Amino acid sequence: MTTAPPNAAFSLVGRVVDGRYRVIAHLADGGMGSVFVAVDERLDREVALKIMRADLARDEAFVARFRREARNAARLSHPGVVAVTDQGQDGPYVFIAMELVRGRTLRDVLRADAPLQVDRALGILEPVLAALAAAHDAGIVHRDVKPENVLIAADGTVKVADFGLARAVSTQTLTADSDMLLGTAAYLAPEQVEFGTASEQTDVYAAGLLLFEMLTGRKAFPGEVPIQVAYQHVHGQLPLPSELADGVPAALDDIVEWASAKDPTERPADAAELLRTVRDVRRALPADQLAATPVAHEPLPRSAAPRPDGATDRLQAASTKAIGRRPPASAVRTRRGRARRWWIAALLILALLGGAAAWTFTAGPMGTVAVPTVAGDTLGAAVTKIVDAGFTTSVRQEFSETVPAGAVVSTDPSGSTRRGSAVTLTVSKGKERFSVPTLAGLTQDKARAALSAQHLKIGTITQQYDDATPTGQVISSSPGAGASVKRDSIVDLVVSQGPQPVGVPNVTGQTQSAAEKSLADAGLKVAYGTAQNSDTVASGSVISQDPPDGQQAHHGDTVTLVLSKGPNVVTMPDVTGKDTATATSMLQNLGLKVTVDRYFGGIFDTVRSQSEDAGSKVKVGTTIRLAVV
Repeated sequence: MTTAPPNAAFSLVGRVVDGRYRVIAHLADGGMGSVFVAVDERLDREVALKIMRADLARDEAFVARFRREARNAARLSHPGVVAVTDQGQDGPYVFIAMELVRGRTLRDVLRADAPLQVDRALGILEPVLAALAAAHDAGIVHRDVKPENVLIAADGTVKVADFGLARAVSTQTLTADSDMLLGTAAYLAPEQVEFGTASEQTDVYAAGLLLFEMLTGRKAFPGEVPIQVAYQHVHGQLPLPSELADGVPAALDDIVEWASAKDPTERPADAAELLRTVRDVRRALPADQLAATPVAHEPLPRSAAPRPDGATDRLQAASTKAIGRRPPASAVRTRRGRARRWWIAALLILALLGGAAAWTFTAGPMGTVAVPTVAGDTLGAAVTKIVDAGFTTSVRQEFSETVPAGAVVSTDPSGSTRRGSAVTLTVSKGKERFSVPTLAGLTQDKARAALSAQHLKIGTITQQYDDATPTGQVISSSPGAGASVKRDSIVDLVVSQGPQPVGVPNVTGQTQSAAEKSLADAGLKVAYGTAQNSDTVASGSVISQDPPDGQQAHHGDTVTLVLSKGPNVVTMPDVTGKDTATATSMLQNLGLKVTVDRYFGGIFDTVRSQSEDAGSKVKVGTTIRLAVV
C-alpha cells in the first residue's frame, strides 16, 4: 500500500479524491486523521471528508475494520446523527465522506463558555442522548463519546459524529505517546480500560461525564497522559458537580452519579433510559434553577495554596556591617577587577539578547515574510506557493464576476505577515447565477415567492387580456424561464386580465357567411342550433342568435345561430280521378287545406280537377280547391 505524504493535510487541498471529492479546505486534525471540507462533484454539495492517518491506513486489518464500521454507521438515519454518505480508498488515502455540519464542537463551546447554564447543558445533552438511543436501538455502540464528537450547527442543532469508528481502533493501547487516545481517555468507561469491552452503558458513562464537564467546566479526571487518566476511571472517585460549582441542582448530581457508576449494571440500561430521566428532571426543575449558570469554585493561587506539613521557607540573611580594619588594597583591586569583568559579561549578554531579539523578529520565527502573490493562480499552484513560503493555508470560496471558477481571488493577509501563520485563500466559484423559474400559470404572490427563493425580484407588471390564461395568473416573464441571471435581477411579468370583453353584434337576417365574419371580427366563435323554416327569412340566413345583440360577452365566447330553411313547402300530388275522401286525406296529410266544389251533385264522387298543378311547390297551409263530379 502506498504511504500518504507527511504533509497530506496541506497537499490534499485542491486535489480530487476518488475522482469525486474536490478538497477545498483543511478543517481540523484528530486522533484518527484529518478532516477537510470537500465538494462532492457528483452531487454538487459540500461534505466533510475524513482522511485516515498514514500509519493507520497502512494497517490492512484496521482498514477492513474501518470499512465495516463505516458501513454500520451509514445505516443510521437520525436527525441527531452526522450522516455517513460514502467510504473508500484512493491510493494512500483511506477516507469517509460525511455530512458537513457548519458550526462548533462542544469542545469549542466548553472552552468559550463553561460552566454552561443548566438549561443550555440539558438542551445539548438531550439530542446527544436521542442520537445515542437511536444507535443503541440499531445495535450500534458509539464507544467514543466526547465533546469533540458533538457538533453544534449555527442554528443550534446538535449532532453526534463518528458512530462506531472507535471500534476500528480498539486494538490501540493506552500508551503515554498515543495521541489518538489522549483526548479519548478522559471519557473511557472503567470496563473499556480493564477489559476492552463496550456496551450501551459505556456510552451512558461518557454522556454522564459530558454533563459533568458542562456543569463544572472541568474534566472529570484530569491528567497528563492517558494511562494516568484511565487509572482514575477505574480507581478514582468522581466528585459531585455541586462540589466543584455552586448552582448545580441536586437532581443533576444524581444523574451524573447514576450515569458514571463504576459498575455498568448500576448505570441506566441504555441512552433511552437516561434520556427519559433527563427529560423528566428538566420538566420538573424550577425556572430559576434552569436559568442558573453554575459558578465554578476557583482554585487557590499557587502562592496562597495550603502548604504541606514540614515545608520550610528560605530566609533572607540580614545585612551586616564590617567593623575593624579596612581590607588591603590588593583585595580592593581584586573586587574592582571582578566588577569590571561582571559588567563586560553583562554587556555581552545584552548584546547577545539584542541580536537574538533582532533575529527573532526579522529572519526568525517572529519575523514577517511577504505573502506570495497568487491572485489568478489555480488553487493547487497557490497552495504550493504559500506552503513553500512557510505559511499554513485555509480556503474559503466566493463568487466572482471577474475571476474564473477555481482560480484564487485574493489572500488574507495580502502583504507581509509572521512566518508560519495562516493565510486564507479566497477561491472563485465563478459567476453567481440563478435560474429564472417557470412562472406561467402562477398568481402574482406565488410568482413573487418563486423569484425570492431564487434571489430574484419582480419588476414591471403588465396587464394583458388573454383567452387561455385565467385572470390574475402570469402569462409570461422577461427574462424567460430557465434564463441564467445575477442575484437580485429584475424579472418583468405579463399578467392576464382574462378574455377581453366585447359587445355581441346583431347578425339576424344576415347570410351565414356574413354572420360568421361579423362574429369572427368581434372575436367570437359560432355554433349552430337546429335550422327552422321561415316565411320571412330567406333560406340560409340567420333567423335568431343567442346571446342577442348588445349583450356583453368576452373574447372567445360562443354565439349560437339558428339558420332559416326558407318557407315550409310540399310537392303538390296528383289527386284527380280519386274519390273525395282519398284526395282530401292525401292533401291534409301534407298540411294542406281542402275545399270541395261538387258538380252535378257529385254523383260519381270523382275528382275531375285540382287548383294547384301536380308537382308544383305549395306552401303548407295553402287551400286546395277540388272539383268533384
